[in-house]
Amino acid sequence: MIDQIVKNDLKPLTVTIDHGTYTTEVLDKLGKAGAFRHHIPSQNNGNLDLFSTIADMAKVSEECMSTGFMMWAQTVCAWYIENSDNAWLKEEVLPKMVNGDVFGATALSNPMKHFGGIEELKLTAEETEDGYIINGTLPWVSNLLEGSSKHYFGAIFHVLDKNGQAARDAMALVPCDLEGLTMKQLVEFVGMEGTGTYALIFDNAFLPKKYLLADPVGPMLKKMKAGFILLQTGMAAGVIQGAVNDMNKSNLTLSEINEYLDDSPEEMQEELEDALEFIQSLCEEPYTEGEEYIKSVLEARLLGAELCKRAADSVMQHAGAKGYIVDAVAHRKQREAYFVIIVTPSIKHLRKEIARIEEAA
Repeated sequence: MIDQIVKNDLKPLTVTIDHGTYTTEVLDKLGKAGAFRHHIPSQNNGNLDLFSTIADMAKVSEECMSTGFMMWAQTVCAWYIENSDNAWLKEEVLPKMVNGDVFGATALSNPMKHFGGIEELKLTAEETEDGYIINGTLPWVSNLLEGSSKHYFGAIFHVLDKNGQAARDAMALVPCDLEGLTMKQLVEFVGMEGTGTYALIFDNAFLPKKYLLADPVGPMLKKMKAGFILLQTGMAAGVIQGAVNDMNKSNLTLSEINEYLDDSPEEMQEELEDALEFIQSLCEEPYTEGEEYIKSVLEARLLGAELCKRAADSVMQHAGAKGYIVDAVAHRKQREAYFVIIVTPSIKHLRKEIARIEEAA
C-alpha cells in the first residue's frame, strides 16, 4: 500500500511540494495505510516495531524527502505521546495522529541543542493551578498549519520559580490554534520548502495541563531519546536510495565516463544495506539503557548523514549538466541529503555527543 501511495499520490505532487506547497493529503493516506503505527504499541496490538516505521519512511523519502521529513515529524510526535503518562492525550489525540486525521511536529531542535550545551532553551513558562503561561520564540518548526486545530507540536520549556529563575524543564503538546501563539513564515528555504515550516511566537500563551507530556521532562526524554534519533534514519535511507536510483539512471547513457567517479551506485547500495542492518539491530530494543547503546544510536545516525553527504556529491557528478536543470532529480536529492546532514542532530552535534560519551568512559 505504501508503494502505491508513493507512486499514485505522492509522485505527481513531488515537484509542487519541492516548490513550496504544503499538503497533508499524502500524510492522511499514509496514516490510513498504517505507516504511523508500527512503533506505537498501544495502537499496534501491543507490538513495538520501530524498524517498520523507518522502512516506510525510507520508501516515502526515496521519492520526496520533504514528505519523508513530515512523516518523521508525525511519527515522532506520536512517539512523544506514547511515551508519556497522559491518558487523555493517549485516548483523544494519539489514535487520530496515528491514523492521519490530525498532524504532529517535533519542535525539539532547540531543546536538543540546549541539552547538548549548544544553545539556551528559548521557551519559559509560569505554572498556574490549571496550566502554564508560555513565552518565547522557536525559529523553525515543520509540519504545521497556521491556526489549525488539527496540528500539534511538542515543546519543552523552563518552568520558572517565584524569582523568575528556571526551576525545572517540562514538555507539553501544543495545538496550533492556541490563544497567544503566533505563527509566521519568515524565510524561504532553498530546499524542503513545502514542509509547513513556521517561526512560533508565544506571548503569554496559556496551555491547559491536559496537554502536559512530562513535568519534569528528564525521565521521559531519556526513555524516548533512542527512538527519536533512530526514526531520523528513515529519511537518510530514503534519500540515499533515491540518489542511487538516479545514479543508475544516469549510467544508462554515461556509464563509460561515470566509472571514473568515486562512490558508484553499486558501492553506495551495498553500504546502505549494511547500514540498514545496523539500524535494524538497534531498533530491536529501543529502550535499552546505558551510554554505550546511545553511542551506537548516535553512530548509526551519523553514518546515515555521512552516507548522505557522499550520495549528494556523487548523484550530481553522475548526472553532470543534467543535474543543473530546474527540477532535476539529482539536484533535489542533493538538497534533501544536505538537510539530513544539518537537521538536529547535525553531523557536528552528533560528533560532539559521541565525543562526550567517549571522554566520560
